[in-house]
Amino acid sequence: MKPLPNLRFISLKVVLVLLCCFSISTIYAQSRYGTIKGTVRTSDHKAGEFVNVYIKALKRSTTTDENGRYELSRIEAGTQTVTVSYVGLSTTSQTVEVLANKTITSDFMLEQSKGELQEIMINASKTNKYKRTRSEYVSKMPLSNLENPQVYTTITSQLMQDQLVYSVDDAMRNATGIARVWEATGRGGDGGSYYSSRGFVTQAKLRNGIAGNVTSSIDGSNLDHIEIIKGPSATLFGNALTTYGGLINRVTKKAYDSVGAEVALSAGSYDYFRSSIDFNSPLDKEKKVLFRLNSAYNYKGSFQDAGFNRNYNIAPTITYNPNDRLSITLEAEIMAGRSQISPYYFLLGTTGLGTNRADELGFDYKKSYLGNDLSQYSRNANFFGQATYKISDSWTSTTNASLTNSYSDGFGPYFYLLPGDSISRNDQSTAKSKDQTLEIQQNFNGDFNIAGLRNRVVIGLDYLHRNSNQHYLGASYDAVPLNSATFNYAGLNAASLSALYASTTPSEYPYIYKSDTYSAYVSDVLNITDRLLAIAAIRVDRFKNGGSYYPPSTEPVGAYNQTAFAPKFGLVYQPIKDVVSVFANYQNGFTNVNGVDYQSKVFKPEQANQIEGGVKLNAFDGRLSSTISYYDIKVKDIVRTDNTLPAPNNQIQNGTQVSKGIEAEITANPFAGFNVTTGFAYNDSKYENTSADLDGLRPNTAGSPYLFNFWASYRLPAHIIKGLGVGFGGNYASDNKIINSRAVGQGVFILPAYTLLNASAFWDYDKHIRFAVKADNFTNKQYYIGYGTVNPQQLRSFIGTISYKF
Repeated sequence: MKPLPNLRFISLKVVLVLLCCFSISTIYAQSRYGTIKGTVRTSDHKAGEFVNVYIKALKRSTTTDENGRYELSRIEAGTQTVTVSYVGLSTTSQTVEVLANKTITSDFMLEQSKGELQEIMINASKTNKYKRTRSEYVSKMPLSNLENPQVYTTITSQLMQDQLVYSVDDAMRNATGIARVWEATGRGGDGGSYYSSRGFVTQAKLRNGIAGNVTSSIDGSNLDHIEIIKGPSATLFGNALTTYGGLINRVTKKAYDSVGAEVALSAGSYDYFRSSIDFNSPLDKEKKVLFRLNSAYNYKGSFQDAGFNRNYNIAPTITYNPNDRLSITLEAEIMAGRSQISPYYFLLGTTGLGTNRADELGFDYKKSYLGNDLSQYSRNANFFGQATYKISDSWTSTTNASLTNSYSDGFGPYFYLLPGDSISRNDQSTAKSKDQTLEIQQNFNGDFNIAGLRNRVVIGLDYLHRNSNQHYLGASYDAVPLNSATFNYAGLNAASLSALYASTTPSEYPYIYKSDTYSAYVSDVLNITDRLLAIAAIRVDRFKNGGSYYPPSTEPVGAYNQTAFAPKFGLVYQPIKDVVSVFANYQNGFTNVNGVDYQSKVFKPEQANQIEGGVKLNAFDGRLSSTISYYDIKVKDIVRTDNTLPAPNNQIQNGTQVSKGIEAEITANPFAGFNVTTGFAYNDSKYENTSADLDGLRPNTAGSPYLFNFWASYRLPAHIIKGLGVGFGGNYASDNKIINSRAVGQGVFILPAYTLLNASAFWDYDKHIRFAVKADNFTNKQYYIGYGTVNPQQLRSFIGTISYKF
């Protein structure tokens, strides 16, 4: 794709046009359309999910979300009859007087008890429980999937429950085109898991749409669902928390207005044990103050001869609704634990290894090659606040604030594979490392008509502060044989490594700096017709880096400032209204770059531009949902070394990388009790205009080019065995080249393709008790992941769970 001409000029014009539209909206004469929205609840105030809401006379319909909310937009002014219905429930209707340019609230109460409604919803023949039809975060406004020209995948709580998934890492195996390439290390600032997406790596750094980084394995006890937003997304989310492959957003559970609780115990292979609680209650008689607490404790040993992970999670949330216009939510997320990092095998090259495949290296798959006490303590304390105020029927203000704090201290062992069937054993410890991120974000959301055309807009301001105070120290311990029956590998332990640090001067790696990012963005979703929709958005981003500190010096080095623009455009056309949408988008991402080139010219931000198109489907009353897309991402202005230029500063900013591919996912409920979700992705990524060693080759960090995921569950009919269900699925990843170079001594090194199979069974004994078991990797497959490394993965495991709900 050729670079867009005069991008800054075009971006500024878009800003001016959008601001003019916003001004006109405040004085424009009334149109003939209004909006109806509301909630559907049971008699005990639980949300009625998947309930049909429709106006028969206008042939307009929707379904309630997981919070029981619905919205019918562009409804002709006048008297309308709104009807709600659900399989097995009596149909209820209300007469509503719709006013032009106004939003009318119409709430419904279903008289059946909570237990009856849940049982109906569990057994309903038209419940596609693995899909969500809308998101409030992907476009920073309530927008249905069919209206959105961007591709995203949602992992629902129902899917995680059927799979007995208790962490983000395990849940991510359901994301189309996503694969974990590096396990969480727990190191402050950078210790979270890494995933490949569209040829780039990304991490789960967002929670509820803003900063929420966790630098260890992320527990799922407070997760409602996970959104994986594909492609460069800097326009609405900036660049600090996203990559060109996309972003991962964790959406947390919210408090509700009745008493409820669930406790669960799990146990399984490798000394696995887990206990969790989910408790909710109003704190006052008027139910204006709502409280919810999610908490869990986990312990897990290793499939190898040493290793463990012990952690706990406490996540309280309070919502205060003083009136119908204002809602305030406060959340905390405290995670802490101690673990020993799983072995990471780095490669210096392929020379002398005798093979270019990980499965032929010859090391002992079940051996850790170290003692069992080289552990690290890590902690995350994250705080989140949101205040939502309804200014008018057309405008809403949302103020978000997030403070994330990570801390780590302890050992971080890692290995190098050496020629001659040996390994070098090393350590890179963190010494009371701290990392803090503060984000404050203000959004104004509008929903109004101009000349009879519906506009949904967001105007946002964002401030992001990063304070990194991380200290690493490292040393090489020894070199040992890979397969010795007599060598004492446990000799590398806390005592011996501490003695080494006491007798020598370790290498030190300070990572100390502060940075501030000031951003503003606007986005407008315009309904040109009820079937044709356009979106235009732009972000201006001012980045200030105060420089890095290298003790004992107290003066910063390398301070710099940069300004970047990030536009976004999209089109959606629905040939069959609310069933099929054809979409196309242009999206931008960028990365701030410090330094100067060989001509002393200051580097500018690196840019990534994506063009994407495809089809989305939501057919058969929501029982079949699908997305098929093709994307083309081009990264330009990559800084690279040009050996034809004189040293020492032979840097030039003209490198490029291209990443193209297709993604297809399907979520379906083809018949009663049967649910399935599956996805396929192919990615073709390569360097262009770079060194001869790499030009035209796939980056060694791009992951596997082919990925496939599948899961299906079936709940048996009640007349056979009431409440009994089974699930089955798996994942496939093709060969992954973690070394891919023409340089002497490098060549190609492959992590072989793998297929993993998993299964589960569950029995809802009654409305309160649930028994469940699962088997992961039940074929006992030996396989490897890696981000330029070889990381052996867990063998076959079993877990059983019993939970009680009231």
